[in-house]
Amino acid sequence: MSINRIKKNDTVIVISGSESGKKGKILQVVSSRERAFVEGVNLVKKCLRKTKENPQGGITDKEQSIAMSNLMLLCPDCKKGRRIKMVAVESKTVRKCRKCGYSFDK
Repeated sequence: MSINRIKKNDTVIVISGSESGKKGKILQVVSSRERAFVEGVNLVKKCLRKTKENPQGGITDKEQSIAMSNLMLLCPDCKKGRRIKMVAVESKTVRKCRKCGYSFDK
């Protein structure tokens, strides 16, 4: 298992697959399976049964997980998906952009 370079609430871009080029925010990370849920990416149809709370039932769109190898952090300074490096700063590890040095962890 590798080090998690992507965390919840990060903005990412999809770099491969049918959803390539789409951007979104990380909703949830499943580190044991190395997958993540991204807002507005990899949507599937979900059928809802009729209940008291939802008397109509119906079909909704729901995010499905995507492999973390297909995601790249979006650097706000570079405006592109960038690789990161882990740097030790004041006894804790910080993620930084390899090109411009932007710190993702405040």
